[in-house]
Amino acid sequence: MKKLVLAFFFLSVSLSGIAQENLNVMFYNLLEFPSASPGNRFIILRDIVAEFPPDIFMICELESEAGADTLLNETLNFETLSFNRAPYLTNQSSTSPLQQMLYYRRDKFTLENTSTILTSVRDINKYELKLNTVNGATDPVVLYLYVAHLKSSDGASNEAIRLDMVNEFTNDLLSLPPDAFVVFAGDLNLYDSNEPAYIELLDNTNPIVLKDPIDTPGNWHNNDTFQATHTQSTREDAGTFGAGAGGGMDDRFDFILLSENMLTNPKLQYVENTYKAFGNNGNCYDLSISNENCTGEFGQIIRNRLFSMSDHLPVVLQLQTDQEIVLGNTQFATPGPLLSLKSTVVSKQLEIHSTAPLDAGFSFAIYNTLGQKVLQWDGNPAQEIIVPIAALANGVYYIKTNLPTIETLKFLKNS
Repeated sequence: MKKLVLAFFFLSVSLSGIAQENLNVMFYNLLEFPSASPGNRFIILRDIVAEFPPDIFMICELESEAGADTLLNETLNFETLSFNRAPYLTNQSSTSPLQQMLYYRRDKFTLENTSTILTSVRDINKYELKLNTVNGATDPVVLYLYVAHLKSSDGASNEAIRLDMVNEFTNDLLSLPPDAFVVFAGDLNLYDSNEPAYIELLDNTNPIVLKDPIDTPGNWHNNDTFQATHTQSTREDAGTFGAGAGGGMDDRFDFILLSENMLTNPKLQYVENTYKAFGNNGNCYDLSISNENCTGEFGQIIRNRLFSMSDHLPVVLQLQTDQEIVLGNTQFATPGPLLSLKSTVVSKQLEIHSTAPLDAGFSFAIYNTLGQKVLQWDGNPAQEIIVPIAALANGVYYIKTNLPTIETLKFLKNS
C-alpha cells in the first residue's frame, strides 16, 4: 500500500507538470544604476519584483558590472538562489557607460548565447534563452531576446537615428530561423506610432514579423487618451533626485514587442491582457506615479517604490507554454537549510548546494516518475554534494530528502 501511495504521488507531480505554465517577463529602465539617487535602490527594487516576480528580467541604463552583480546578489537572489545573469559587455557602439542586461530564472532557462548589435548610439544586446523542458533535446523552445535603448528626444534628426538603430535589429532577424520566438524590449523613446522606427519594427515584410501586444496606435506623447500606456515620467519634478526626467506621466517610451507567432503558438504564447505599464492605474496623467489620487489596482506603497526607483515604469507581460518545464523551483524558502541544483538538466552528475550545514543524518533518495527508488544517498553531508548519475536512464527524476522542511526537487537526466 505504501508503494502504491508513493507511486501515485509522483505520478500526480509528473502529470501536474504538463499543465500550462506562465512565465513573467519584465523590462525596466533603472535610471543610471547604481549611481542615481537614492542610494538604496537595490532594496527598493526588491519590493517591486516581489509584486511581479519576473522569470525574465531585462533592464537598461546599467552603468557597471558591479551594478549588475548588486542587482543579482542583493535584489534578485537576496533570499534565494534563483537567478543568473548574462555576461556583462561594455558598450561598444560609443563611450556611453549605459548598457543593457538580462537576468533569468536559472531553473527555467539556460542562456545559450549572447552577442551585441552595434549602432551609432548604443549597443543592442541579443540573448538566446532555452527553456528547460523535458523535450528540450529533441524539440527545444528557444527565445531570442533583444534589449535596446534607442536615441532619446524628439525631432526629425533623432527619429532618423532611432530608425537607423532599428534597421540594425531588423537586419539581424535574417540570422534567425524563420519561425523563431523573438522579443524586442527596451526604452525606445518613441513619441507616436507614425515614427519611422516604430513602422519599421512592425513592418510585415521583415524576416520575422513583430507585433505590439496592446496594439494602440496614435500619438502617445502628451495625450491623456493613452494615459494607461504611459511609462514616463514617474515624477512631476526630478530635481531632488539629480537625474532623470520630470513632467509627470505623459509618454509611452518603454515597450515589449513580440514575434507574431507568439500570439498563437502554444509552445510560447502571449497571455491576453497581461501587458501592462506596471504601476500605472490609467489615471495619473501629468502627475507623479505616487500621487494619492492615482488609485486603482496598484496601491500606494508600490507606487511610492516606483517613484523612488526610476523615472520610468517597468513594462510587464506574461507568456505561457504548454511544454513541461523540468523544474518549477530549484530552492524553497522553508525553515532550515535550502537546497538548490546547479543545473536541472544533467548528464553525468548532480551538483546540490545547501545554504547551511546539513546534519549528520541527512540523506535523500532519487525516484523515477513511476515512484520507484533508483538511488539512495547516505554519504557525508556537506554544503556541496556531487552525485554521479550517468548510469540512470534518460528521463525526469525527483529528489526526496529525509528532512520535512525541504520539498521535492526535480531534474532531467539527458545524456
